[in-house]
Amino acid sequence: MSLLNSYRVIYFTFFVGLIGAIYPLPIVLNAFRPDWMVLIIFYWVLALPHRISVVHGFFLGLILDILLGSTMGMHALLFALLAYFVSIGYQRIRYFTIVQTTLLVGVFILVTKLALYWLASSLQEIVLHKHYFWSIVTSMLIWPWFFLFMRYIRQRFKVA
Repeated sequence: MSLLNSYRVIYFTFFVGLIGAIYPLPIVLNAFRPDWMVLIIFYWVLALPHRISVVHGFFLGLILDILLGSTMGMHALLFALLAYFVSIGYQRIRYFTIVQTTLLVGVFILVTKLALYWLASSLQEIVLHKHYFWSIVTSMLIWPWFFLFMRYIRQRFKVA
């Protein structure tokens, strides 16, 4: 597959992840929304670290900040750091089992959630609800199937 078509597939998954991050859900289910962008950035940086980099994480974070109406740069900083840490450790992470990568994804999402709360609470008065961390559990439960699906997409469209 050509380089242009490879990027089309990757950017399409980014677009779907952004839609998944802002798609309206019932209030009861909103707390369980997986962190789609973290999962997608984690996968693509792990799979193609020479193509998807910190810059992609930064710009996706800026776009998500605009779509969510959050303080500019909060998600951008965290997604760029996520991409950086995955890119420097991708050779080790690739040898992890699916359980180990699931736990690593959970740690990344936990750190992201805590950092987002810390940044937001330093700017304004907010209350931390106990439902805030449920998305970590759902993201970890989805990760094994998400990983297999994304690998299927990558192989089906010959993204390299």
